[in-house]
Amino acid sequence: MIRVLPDMPRLAAACVLLCGLAVPAFADAGAVVEVTMWDKGANAEMAMDKGIGMAHDPTMGGMMDGSMGMKLSTDSVPAGEVTFKVSNTSKDQVHEMLVLPWPADGKGLPYVDKDARFDEDAGGSLGEVEELDPGKSGELTLRLKPGKYVLACNIANHYANGMWMPFTVK
Repeated sequence: MIRVLPDMPRLAAACVLLCGLAVPAFADAGAVVEVTMWDKGANAEMAMDKGIGMAHDPTMGGMMDGSMGMKLSTDSVPAGEVTFKVSNTSKDQVHEMLVLPWPADGKGLPYVDKDARFDEDAGGSLGEVEELDPGKSGELTLRLKPGKYVLACNIANHYANGMWMPFTVK
């Protein structure tokens, strides 16, 4: 025989209410973007004209045929919390991934020739997964507003060799 306790209806109602509030929290966990950083090895030929606005920039009609690059699981996500899960698949090179706003002039990030890197502060870096040794992974979570962004590696010569990707937040 089952006995119903007097507080059972209130307990059931409280459970339904709490479960109903918890579901939206899980639903709003944010987007996840898998980023794979790759290269053809330390001895691969390096070209120095594949950054944004450079000769091989795919947004300028060139070909992205470099010795290194990035692969994204998606190139756009909804505005809000975005987690970048970054993997360095290289066997012998360190890589990093920065998130920056797309350059307003469309001509590229502020490149410093003598350093073979772009100026992270002048480019407005929003965050980064710092130097990842070969085979290592890291994560970065940001709250992003709608707009166009650049994901780029800023190890010397990597950006100019095509290690960047456009990214859109809707």
